[in-house]
Amino acid sequence: MLTGIHILMTYTCNLECDHCFLYSGPRAKGTMTLAQIRSVLDESKKIDGVEWIYFEGGEPFLFYPSLLEGIRLARSMGFKVGVVTNIYGAVSDEDADILLQPLAELGVADLRISNDSFHYGMEDNPAGRGLAAAQRLGIPTAPICIEKPFVESAPGQAQATGAPVIGGGAMFRGRAVDTLAEGLPRRPARHFTTCPHEKLETPSRVHVDCYGHVHICQGISMGNMWQHPLSHLVRSYVATSHPICGPLLSRGPTGLAEHYGVELDQGYVDECHCCTLVRRALMDRFPDHLAPRQVYGIDKP
Repeated sequence: MLTGIHILMTYTCNLECDHCFLYSGPRAKGTMTLAQIRSVLDESKKIDGVEWIYFEGGEPFLFYPSLLEGIRLARSMGFKVGVVTNIYGAVSDEDADILLQPLAELGVADLRISNDSFHYGMEDNPAGRGLAAAQRLGIPTAPICIEKPFVESAPGQAQATGAPVIGGGAMFRGRAVDTLAEGLPRRPARHFTTCPHEKLETPSRVHVDCYGHVHICQGISMGNMWQHPLSHLVRSYVATSHPICGPLLSRGPTGLAEHYGVELDQGYVDECHCCTLVRRALMDRFPDHLAPRQVYGIDKP
């Protein structure tokens, strides 16, 4: 059941992290207007079960006035609100308090702050100050901590399947496919016959971007809400009929490749790695369902 709509306010970010699902960075284009945010919220209100609105990026604090107005609008419509940020502007405790005070006053119910070596790599950093400020102000908060991938255990070590375990928490989507996979152990594609991370049949949340794409998983579009209302797209979505989700549900990334005749490589780090590269090969065939191209590292500035 769909319970959350995640608004990708912008693809632009002050940082350019190796693990970013969306290939965000300072040169990435695409930011929502307030009119677009209102449209997403209006449509979200028409969808039974949606309780949460999240504001994400990229980095939503780059467009702070629009972020605050979006939060205000969502709260006035009765939604619970979450924000995901690296809170780069918290350069001192006082700055952190000033940044977050309006979020506290608006009743933000979940603040997720990226705090790891991809973002800062030191104790005294904006994320740490932001987390402390959120606690002072009574905003429910938690850090997002992802580290560079490492081999946690080799085949045969405490694993019945014999597959290597990759630690660190990074998922091999977006930029991570091109920056983090090198040197890691790989398995043949025949192992990747499920999607272990996304509820493709009954999504609990979708992401909406400024181009109108409704992401079931980053880069897999349910449809475009600027062409068809979000509430209609959600109600009419049937995973088995979707040209990408259907084969993924049937036999995972391997099945997707086989269904469309995509030649597979010798091996992949995990399901997401395999899936992203197969989808990248299919982008020109399914431009409306595998979008935007920037998320795949194609046609990026």
